[in-house]
Amino acid sequence: MANSTHPLLSEYSNSEGENPKHSNPNLNVDIEDENEYVPIPSLDSTIETCIGDLGWPQLFQALLVSLAWLFDAQQTFLSIFTDADPPWHCTDSTTTSINSNCSSFSTDVCLLPSDSWAWDLPRHASFISEWGLQCAGSFLTGLPGSSFFMGCLIGGLVLATLADSSLGRKNMLFLGSLVMSLSALCTAFSSNVWIYSALRFVAGFGRSTIGTCSLVLSTELVGKRWRGQVGVIGFLCFTLGFLSLPALAFVNRGSSWRNLYLWTSIPAVLYCLIVRVLVRESPRWLFVKGRKDDAIATLKSMAPPSNLDNLSMMSFSRLPLEQETSSNVDIYSTIKILVQKTWAFRRLSTVMAIGFGIGLVYYGMPLSLGNLAFNLYLSVTFNALSEIPASLVTFLMIGRMNRKTGILVFTVVSGVCSVISVVNIAGKQYKWMQMGLELVSFFSACTAFNVLLIFTIELFPTCVRNFAISLVRQALVFGGVFSPLLAAAGRGGNELVSYGVFGLVIGCCGLFVICLPETRGRAISDTMDEEEHKATSGPLISSPNSVITNNNYVY
Repeated sequence: MANSTHPLLSEYSNSEGENPKHSNPNLNVDIEDENEYVPIPSLDSTIETCIGDLGWPQLFQALLVSLAWLFDAQQTFLSIFTDADPPWHCTDSTTTSINSNCSSFSTDVCLLPSDSWAWDLPRHASFISEWGLQCAGSFLTGLPGSSFFMGCLIGGLVLATLADSSLGRKNMLFLGSLVMSLSALCTAFSSNVWIYSALRFVAGFGRSTIGTCSLVLSTELVGKRWRGQVGVIGFLCFTLGFLSLPALAFVNRGSSWRNLYLWTSIPAVLYCLIVRVLVRESPRWLFVKGRKDDAIATLKSMAPPSNLDNLSMMSFSRLPLEQETSSNVDIYSTIKILVQKTWAFRRLSTVMAIGFGIGLVYYGMPLSLGNLAFNLYLSVTFNALSEIPASLVTFLMIGRMNRKTGILVFTVVSGVCSVISVVNIAGKQYKWMQMGLELVSFFSACTAFNVLLIFTIELFPTCVRNFAISLVRQALVFGGVFSPLLAAAGRGGNELVSYGVFGLVIGCCGLFVICLPETRGRAISDTMDEEEHKATSGPLISSPNSVITNNNYVY
């Protein structure tokens, strides 16, 4: 191998009269004669050469970007406490009466005289009690939560392509976080349920791209060796955000529900300012969009001191780029590319189907915790804690875990445990067994979700990666849209309607992973043509003494 120390040195420009070297861009090699092959390094290997092993600059950037998941989780699950149906009790003056209409068997305050019952907590502890919506019906009381998820769906469709086309990962992360945090801040000053619902819609609209941009940006700032582990950092931050909610709600019990929005939105606004100042843009995206100088500057800011001298001599001129990724592509070209390419559309449809099944369990089980005979604060805490081992398992095993096998095993386990948890077993220990099975099912769904996101990153090239991840998360949210309906249908001892359906759907959807190619240990692509060549071609034999594969060669 010639010049292996500096793979990007431009030392071989041809003078006049010399025969130029012929090249085959599909093989990523320069061919001087039939027996000599000089590889053209891929962008993936180039970035790894420039930044070296995972150092403090890359780790700092990954941690900073992944912190967005914390605020994402808080706004996603905050409605568990802010929109909870407030508890009430019969007043002493009526319960002592033999003919009292209020008793321990009363379930609907709308059928009772107004002076026969009272709220357990102050009226401002819930928006339902503050605005007198206890008799307004499930549609109105559930409107803020539904509006948030509808905002996520619409925002994902409208904004998903911007991170790939014009704005980039960093700017999209900043704008999404800013819209979500400012609307959450304004929510604390809502005067009625309609304004509250509208602001929750805006928060969901902004939130729709945060997790996607954070995951894609953090993994594109490092080499393939650390891609999976860095992606797990975001999952851990999401878990910390989820886990912080029971603590905040417990401290805030008896106080206004508006305080929860203030406590979660103000730090999120400060985080947006930090992102704007300190976070760097993805060098992959900069290079694909033709901004080579900015890409080199970003690499220099993250490269270790020992690589700075080499980096100053490097050039991106030899890296093959296709015309499809030029900077003049419109924002909807990503959709057109994914639909036109049969293999890409098949992959996208498959991962979205899996995401739908996982999303039904991921959002449905926390919302159905009120159906179990457990304290709400403890139940939410247990579910949030179960995400920590899920992230740790992903972190420790992602380097050795086949993506297809991992997703298949975890979705099947989640489905089986969810179905078994609704089997009514006599005995006082049944509720503990039910809770244990629910936790195992939720843990498996969380782990499958983590692996699916990393799998999707590796399935799609840089030019469409952010949009593909966005659609997978949209499928996850779409599953969440049905979760409140199933959770409500499972009340009153009908757990089979909720947990039974959760298990069947995630188990069946997980089987679709069989249709996808395995990506563990494979370099990620940057253009559709490069990925299509990997998908449709095996090793190419050009002579009896040489075998050429994508980004690899053997003599």
